[in-house]
Amino acid sequence: MLTGMKELLNIAQARGCAIPAFNVYNAETALGVIFAAEEAKACVILQMYSRLFTSYEAQFLSPALVEAAQRSKVKMAFHLDHGASDEAVVRALRYGCTSVMRDASELPFEENVEVMKRIVHMAHDVGVDVEGELGHIGLAQEGVPTEYTRVDEAQSFVQETGVDALAIVVGTAHGRYKQAPVIAVDRIAQIAQATGTALVLHGGSGVPDDQIRSAISAGIRKINFGTDVCYAMLDAVRLTSPDLIAVDIFMKEPTQAVKRFALEKIRLLGAEGSNE
Repeated sequence: MLTGMKELLNIAQARGCAIPAFNVYNAETALGVIFAAEEAKACVILQMYSRLFTSYEAQFLSPALVEAAQRSKVKMAFHLDHGASDEAVVRALRYGCTSVMRDASELPFEENVEVMKRIVHMAHDVGVDVEGELGHIGLAQEGVPTEYTRVDEAQSFVQETGVDALAIVVGTAHGRYKQAPVIAVDRIAQIAQATGTALVLHGGSGVPDDQIRSAISAGIRKINFGTDVCYAMLDAVRLTSPDLIAVDIFMKEPTQAVKRFALEKIRLLGAEGSNE
């Protein structure tokens, strides 16, 4: 069933697990995640990048995702990931998202706060949850950040904005890592204790399993996977026989590859059975 992000993060908090958030790009990636969630009886978050909401993709894909989530046997949130503008947020609200992220992390602290206060007011008025970001989570190809989100700033940010979840910088980045990152687990625990809010780990693709578990134990309640969703699908596409001409048949194995990947992460995060 379609539900809000905050409800799922409350389940994660009660269980001591994290909810996986999978970036989806088309019907096949979405179906792979949905099939995995239903098999594992797991709560999940389906999310799409900002760029899809400011082009035609989200306009056509969103109704299908909303319908699929409403029909699903498990709880699913539909989320805007890294909303780069207020326009992207407005479109996400119109297209049925049950949570939105407005990424103003590259702005100075006070400007980030002002942007998020405005977005929280807008979204909460229509019953939609909000994720913010404090400290900029960059690209793995540019190197893993070593300046982590400050505890005092995180506490002030949550209090001033009223966000429902906070993405923090603790040693991960977006994309494929040149070498495995080292997560600042102590900083996660400090921020979790200071803010009392659900914390989000971006750049989950490629993070070693033991570090994922440690991050969850310290207080991470949502972990994003995007790059490895793409690789799961594309690697299977490259191995599929070119003699298969019917696109629906050709895409069956790539869809199953995404399902296998999603199942692996659902179990790693402790989310299997979270819908029961």
